Amino acid sequence: MPPLTTYTKPLTPDQAEKLRVLLAHKGMKFEAKPYCLFAASMPGLVVLVYEKGPKVVIQGKETEDFVLHSLEPEVLGKAELGYEEVHHPDMFQPHIGVDESGKGDFFGPLVIAGAYVDGEMARNLRGIGVMDSKKIGSDARIAQIAGEMLCMKGFVSEVICISPERYNSLYAKFGNLNQLLAWGHAKVIELLLERVPNCPRAVSDQFANPMILQRALQEKGRGIELIQRTKAESDPAVAAASILARHKFVSWLKETGLKLGVELPKGVSEGVKATARALLSSRGPDSLSLLTKTHFRTTGELLNTKG
Repeated sequence: MPPLTTYTKPLTPDQAEKLRVLLAHKGMKFEAKPYCLFAASMPGLVVLVYEKGPKVVIQGKETEDFVLHSLEPEVLGKAELGYEEVHHPDMFQPHIGVDESGKGDFFGPLVIAGAYVDGEMARNLRGIGVMDSKKIGSDARIAQIAGEMLCMKGFVSEVICISPERYNSLYAKFGNLNQLLAWGHAKVIELLLERVPNCPRAVSDQFANPMILQRALQEKGRGIELIQRTKAESDPAVAAASILARHKFVSWLKETGLKLGVELPKGVSEGVKATARALLSSRGPDSLSLLTKTHFRTTGELLNTKG
């Protein structure tokens, strides 16, 4: 298994202060970073402690050594790294993880991805820094990890990218987002079961009544144990799926924006609305159904204020 080069952990304020003192004692170089309480580095190691949480992000070839011999004994007060299989053995048993990206973004597709892992693959994914995509600070890092995963021998995954036009059609058919999500998650599980037919279970984030997804599964999926829980992204298979989904979503925005000659922003901010207004003015109402999720309230706001 490759050595750990990325590590993320929530901290209490007291632990954050202990870590600051520890880094200073080690003679690490401090510098100001956006959104960070503090940041410090030395050859082979970067330590960032973010205000939100707070949480620590550690990167570099010395990450594993620092976590095992400094962070855990001197700051956290407990040994966790390397004991994941003791504390969470289910994460290292064969299973499928499913996650999505884009459901809260006005522009762009809904992307649903799935990944199959066993014990060896889970350990390999941990080694390259696979974690919930929302905890990864940049699109470039997500792209890097996604590329490394896809090059791994034996890595099995599926990605469904539902374009805005198709999304709007499906939303009209299903009538609500949870039904659409269940259909997409079930489709990914079915596709993966064609490749790993003996997989015993699938894990996903809980987005609605669990029975909605259970009912959406077809013949292959009806025999699988389906586990839905909050914060499922802590599972390595779900985390891998979240990275693949986010990478595809971000890539779609970038590629489509380049074709149009305009940057398509994420989210539903005022900047998003300004871009949508410009497209509405230059390309007409049809541009919304091709580029956005038209059931968002933003659509009504744009059409009501047009002109």
